[in-house]
Amino acid sequence: MALSSMTGFAESSGGHGGVAWRWEAKSVNGRGLDLRLRTPPGLDGIEAPARKLASTRFTRGSLQVSLTIEPQDGARGLKIDAAALAAAVKLARDIAAETGLAPARVDGLLALKGVIVADDAAPLDEAARAHRDAAVLESLAAAFDALVKARLNEGAKLAAVLTSQLDEIAALVTDASALAAAQPAALKQKLQAQMQELLAGGLPEERLAQEAALLAARADIREELDRLAAHVVDARALLKNGQGVGRKLDFLAQEFNREANTLCSKSADIALTRVGLALKAVIDQFREQSQNVE
Repeated sequence: MALSSMTGFAESSGGHGGVAWRWEAKSVNGRGLDLRLRTPPGLDGIEAPARKLASTRFTRGSLQVSLTIEPQDGARGLKIDAAALAAAVKLARDIAAETGLAPARVDGLLALKGVIVADDAAPLDEAARAHRDAAVLESLAAAFDALVKARLNEGAKLAAVLTSQLDEIAALVTDASALAAAQPAALKQKLQAQMQELLAGGLPEERLAQEAALLAARADIREELDRLAAHVVDARALLKNGQGVGRKLDFLAQEFNREANTLCSKSADIALTRVGLALKAVIDQFREQSQNVE
């Protein structure tokens, strides 16, 4: 299955009963599924169905979903704001009394801003409200479906990046294996030089042999290299599976980092240490990208 990102944007629009609306849905990273829904007053009843629509399509991500509603062209009625008209009439009379000018005409008063307003508040009966809400939720479902596609598109890009990073990790593990194979000989040569100095100081040879064996065991990184190679295989399998693998990839990234840290701490060779540090850098990038996966 395809990999899905938690990042995306989608929108949809619709109309019913003289009103038009537009949904906007944005998604970013989240530890779980978090839906923040913003709707105009009077549409509180769609929140529960909206959350159900989201849960059937997404498992993780922080979703910010907003709805705007406006009357459709030609559907907007007009009405007189009685309070505004009364205030305008009183003001006109006061001015006429003070100045002696003729009172304002009705058409002039009606032309004042705020006296005639749009009549958007026509109440809906229960059946009409149910039909409107159903149409609004249908548009929301379309927005969520578009968001799923957007997240899958981002997921395809993520899969390419993560695969490239896994290839780099695998190559560095191979390099580290080659360097680790030469590490015992280098360690032996170094120990022999140190032993000559210590023997000159009178330290028993048996004690030197014990210390050398302990040091060699501590410098053995074969287990770490085997685990790193196994993690690469597991990560590739997760990317191939695709669905809901974000948490597992993040956990694997932590395991990658733990093994790379141990490799660096055991390294007795500057070239191997450089490879270990390069591994840590790529693993950090891998983890950063994996945190975008659903």
